[in-house]
Amino acid sequence: MNLRQFYEELQALDLRNPGVWPGWAHVGAALLAAVVILGAGTYFLIAPKHQELEQAREQERALRQEFERKQSKVAALDAYKAQLAEMQRSFGDMLKQLPSKSEVANLLNDISQTRIASGLEEELFQPLPEVPKDFYAEIPNKIVVTGDYHQMGQFVSGVAALPRIVTIEDVQIQPAGKGASSELRMTAIAKTYRYLDENEIAARKPGAGAKK
Repeated sequence: MNLRQFYEELQALDLRNPGVWPGWAHVGAALLAAVVILGAGTYFLIAPKHQELEQAREQERALRQEFERKQSKVAALDAYKAQLAEMQRSFGDMLKQLPSKSEVANLLNDISQTRIASGLEEELFQPLPEVPKDFYAEIPNKIVVTGDYHQMGQFVSGVAALPRIVTIEDVQIQPAGKGASSELRMTAIAKTYRYLDENEIAARKPGAGAKK
């Protein structure tokens, strides 16, 4: 059968009476119906499922990324908690080195005893006004002592070894006398610290003294 005969027979087919169609027409119609059914099934059944599968995969990827982010945050949170606990412990240790208001007099006496043990002579020990900070107060004391280098070094080392925090600042050392005398005069600020109690901290907050 040539192409022209096939075309003529195709035009002669009676669509209302497929029973009289030749065998090739039945086969072709069956194949066409199969293609249409397969295409329709793919479009209406498989394609939506495929789209749902892709959406599920995308959601899975998003959830996995979210899980990894949260997991990293949890790991970092544990590290932050450990760091915070260490900071709190260190802060507690430092706070223990700050005397209370009632212990300041004993600390100043310890500084004087350290000076005596070092062999220095005291010319001046003058307490200066306190300087309040966030949770503690600086207590500066101007000191003027005389002695030799060895005695001054021993005094500074002794102050550093005290169980409470004491710093020696604004140090000035000059000869104490004339001639070949080895005696020196040291002027400095011996600064110690004390922690503020809850009432003192509350009193320093803005508006604490305002009347309602």
